[in-house]
Amino acid sequence: MKNPWRFFLVVEALLLLYALWQIFNSPPLFMLLIFGTLCLYFASRAQRRGQRTNFRLVVGCLAVFISLLNNPAVWLMLVFGVLFIGLKGVELTGIDPTKNAFWKKKQIIIVETEAPGLHPTKKERQNLFGNERIGNQVFEWDDININMISGDTIIDLGNTILPKKDNIIMVRKGFGRTRILVPVGIGIALEHSGFIGNMAFIGEQTPLRSEKITVYSEDYDTSERRIKILSSTLMGDVEVIRV
Repeated sequence: MKNPWRFFLVVEALLLLYALWQIFNSPPLFMLLIFGTLCLYFASRAQRRGQRTNFRLVVGCLAVFISLLNNPAVWLMLVFGVLFIGLKGVELTGIDPTKNAFWKKKQIIIVETEAPGLHPTKKERQNLFGNERIGNQVFEWDDININMISGDTIIDLGNTILPKKDNIIMVRKGFGRTRILVPVGIGIALEHSGFIGNMAFIGEQTPLRSEKITVYSEDYDTSERRIKILSSTLMGDVEVIRV
């Protein structure tokens, strides 16, 4: 599926149905779950009347907890959730757990370049929904133009080499967050318009309400390599970070 979160919800829903089927086909677990639910229900009613409900609350929680933990499908739901959210969180944040590993301390990355030639015609299909990250691996720079209806976007310029000229990033988005990571030594110009959201530029945050703002880094006029970011968002935040 193009949207990984939709895949996550579908799998979790199927596992939930499997868990309910297992509970209904196991009379002891089903009776324990019903008993725990009733204890929690009567505890909540007694609490509204101002009565002490510690014993029934503890017994109800334990009964529900034990009935669920004895169901293999519930464990599958937990394991799949932890793995998916963990891996997806690493992808969105751009954190590399092996960045400081000993085998990467003397790693050499060679970027292959080609002599300038004629610019070929390019046609690419863009996803209108979903999260996107540009710059996970070393890549050859080309001006970026992103058009989306909804989704979060991360653009990491640390894995490319910008030409000694003005380079362009254009982002037009309906809903979602945009984060752009720019290495030190590159001049930055940001022109952003937003209906509802915040703009964070090298640590300085500005709320926008149907407004347009243009900001420059201090080294923009003196830098050989510069990046110009043109962004417009209906609802969402835009963040430019030095790395």
